[in-house]
Amino acid sequence: MEEMNYFFRVHDVQDDGYNQIAAHYSKLQQHRNYLQALLETDSSAYITYDTLQPQQRPLVAYKTKGGYWKAGHFHVRQPLNGKGIVKDDKGRVIRALWDHDTILVAKRTDSLGVYFGQINQMLLASGQGTYSSHNHSYFDGHWINDKRQGFGFESSPNHQLRVGEWKKGRFMGERLRYTTERIYGIDISRHQHEKGRKRFGIHWKHMQITSLGKHHHSDGQSFPVSFIYIKATQSTTITNKYFRQDYHQAKKRGIHVGAYHYFSLSTTPQAQANYFLKHASIAKNDFPPVLDVEPSEAQIASIGGDEELMRRIRIWMEIVAQRTGKSPILYVNQSFIFNHMKNAIDIKQKYNVWIARYGEYKPDVKLAYWQLSSTGRVKGITGDVDINVFNGYQGQFSEFVHTGFHK
Repeated sequence: MEEMNYFFRVHDVQDDGYNQIAAHYSKLQQHRNYLQALLETDSSAYITYDTLQPQQRPLVAYKTKGGYWKAGHFHVRQPLNGKGIVKDDKGRVIRALWDHDTILVAKRTDSLGVYFGQINQMLLASGQGTYSSHNHSYFDGHWINDKRQGFGFESSPNHQLRVGEWKKGRFMGERLRYTTERIYGIDISRHQHEKGRKRFGIHWKHMQITSLGKHHHSDGQSFPVSFIYIKATQSTTITNKYFRQDYHQAKKRGIHVGAYHYFSLSTTPQAQANYFLKHASIAKNDFPPVLDVEPSEAQIASIGGDEELMRRIRIWMEIVAQRTGKSPILYVNQSFIFNHMKNAIDIKQKYNVWIARYGEYKPDVKLAYWQLSSTGRVKGITGDVDINVFNGYQGQFSEFVHTGFHK
């Protein structure tokens, strides 16, 4: 239920699956109330299995309307209609409702759980259906030949709520609907001003997102730039010479602005934090500063591995947080989270995360921003631009503007 509360926090009714999850949430509430009432029941009222005598157990019998055997197969004399019970070739018991040999709906039990929904003539889950596992996980969505295929959602004690597209049983991710209600932003550096020997200015008064880039179709819509992050520094020797002019131009036009630092493993995090704070502008009403971490596998190995990398990240984040009064955001790609931050739960809980993933599906982690493309187009800027979307709608964005934290 906590995971579903988070889902409701960053989604609204126009998002896929919202109504399905709301219905499942209501069922969980009812179940929780039932369990609570059960816990409050006088224990003397319980009936234990030891008190049940054999003669008290009901007899169960199955019957069929009859038919005939031929060449080892049983043939029913007439089309199957009504309720019936059958076993498939895997030994799974299926209770179904037939109409002229067509299965309308079925309930199938196996060693791991129970499937309820549409099923084909081969007794495989196909169509809309739910699966409730004995380990308390639950799936509601579309199936083809016993594989999750199409839209669905899964609730499980072992991971956060998964809502989105499935292919051949594998979760692909959430596909966003790109509407004008969403909050979009960009991030820029000197590359938006320099292309080889050519130099370009930014026409701020014309700024508008006209393309979200590859894989993200907005049906010809354009979107305002609601926030912008500007690269300020890298390591302890590199500054963006366009930072201050872009910073002041963005603020002049009422765009929420923030600064970011590109992290290096060749110098200390203390020195880098001090260098960033010296050269970046971070006003009281600015967005939280960002640490951009993009090391190669070889670079991580060269400093001793994940633990040392996380230690350095913590130091930079803590120094910047103490000096600015703002909780920094960590910018990484999704594979970095999965491959290197398994033992850094404290960082994921303490700081917001900004994920880079250039595909059609939203990252399967909790985040503040999703950088969905590096090939977007913005009127007023020459060339490709990184496009980002805030994880939520206007209500959550307004809260983030005031608090600088989004969970």
